[in-house]
Amino acid sequence: QVQVVESGGGLVQPGGSLRLSCAASGSIFSIGSMAWHRQAPGKQRELVATITTGGSTNYADSVKGRFTISRDNAKKAVYLQMNSLNSEDTAVYYCNVEGILAMLPPKRFNSWGQGTQVTVSS
Repeated sequence: QVQVVESGGGLVQPGGSLRLSCAASGSIFSIGSMAWHRQAPGKQRELVATITTGGSTNYADSVKGRFTISRDNAKKAVYLQMNSLNSEDTAVYYCNVEGILAMLPPKRFNSWGQGTQVTVSS
């Protein structure tokens, strides 16, 4: 009922930048918090950044000052601007969206995208 699609990943050199995008679609009444997670090879998935409906943000210590999360509520989209990338940022990045479905009675949803690969290498 809810589709979440990420885009914008790719190969970038150390010190470079990338901007990830994520859009949610489907039978959505409203969207609450949106977040980016990542999973590096051989490691558990970790939270990178979150943003609430009102725009409050939270970041993992490892990305503070380098990454910026933002959202466009009208487009049901969330973005992750990643600067000063290094090899430790190499991972598959996943978008997570929470909200309420457009149905009666209302029902919450929590949906994930398929992920987009970010590789930082020279």
